[in-house]
Amino acid sequence: MIEKNTKGEVWVYAEIQDGALQNVSLELTGKARKLADTLGVPVGAVLPGNNVAPAAEKLIAHGADQVYLVEDKALSDYRTDPYAHVLVELVKKYKPQIVLFGATPVGRDLAPRVASATQSGLTADCTDLEISDVTEKSGTVHPNLLLQVRPAFGGNIVATIVNYDQWPQMATVREGVMPLGEADTKRKGNIVNESVPLTDQTLFAVEVIQREVEKRKLNLGGAKVIVAGGAGVGSKENFAPLFDLADALGGEVGASRAAVDSGFIASEHQIGQTGTTVRPPLYIACGISGAIQHRSGMEGAAKIIAINTDRDAPIFAIAHYGIVGDVKQVVPMLLQAFKERG
Repeated sequence: MIEKNTKGEVWVYAEIQDGALQNVSLELTGKARKLADTLGVPVGAVLPGNNVAPAAEKLIAHGADQVYLVEDKALSDYRTDPYAHVLVELVKKYKPQIVLFGATPVGRDLAPRVASATQSGLTADCTDLEISDVTEKSGTVHPNLLLQVRPAFGGNIVATIVNYDQWPQMATVREGVMPLGEADTKRKGNIVNESVPLTDQTLFAVEVIQREVEKRKLNLGGAKVIVAGGAGVGSKENFAPLFDLADALGGEVGASRAAVDSGFIASEHQIGQTGTTVRPPLYIACGISGAIQHRSGMEGAAKIIAINTDRDAPIFAIAHYGIVGDVKQVVPMLLQAFKERG
């Protein structure tokens, strides 16, 4: 167990995929900056890999004070054991008080290994993080703890989880729930070159023979336009015009949980508290009532157009433009209008 260190840094695991720093790591660096400012401590980013040094300046531009760079050919491809070993050794050495991971396939694999090895608590799939004093029922006050907010019971409630004793406090955080701030290329920070021995062959029980990366077919997080459908679309067949409209606008198709549960569309399209969080420049909500679980995943969109037959639907409360009408009639009209404009 790592001793409690209230002066420890706030850390982010900087994830590299195919040579590129993932946006979720930059989102978390910006959030870590806010948490660290509240605590009065620096932000650290741990950057393991091979030939990944260029990413260090990007992390600094987004809020990191220190980037702990671990370059090794053995880290060219992500493998659980060597990467976990690197993180654990650095955590033991520097004793950060908070460590954040993106809730990506890699982050969800890596974070539990690091938490287990350091006997730390871990909250998975967080949608918000804050710093606050926490008072136990006994009256004991714990100052400046990390409040880890995440959906529970299928998204029906939101739970706030705190860790009193076991440090560092660790969490995985969903992609897209934290805004990606502007880079400040004038920011100054330190790049700390670290060397973690990787000679123990038990760390390499898995050998990478060949990598085949399938291109992501759906990229809701990176979409500039999302056309999303809800239960009001009515059927799987009625989603076809939404796909046509999304194609015309160069966007992607999303959905509410109600539409997914009704079997209208696959679960990977789900947006909301139990799905993907998105912040596109344009979000067109079709037949979506606007339950809080859905709104929490898309209300950060720059422009929201809502289409619904119910003029009192909650979605209109956050929409910039509202159309009271039947999706089956309105969407084809929008598609025709966009086509005519070229």
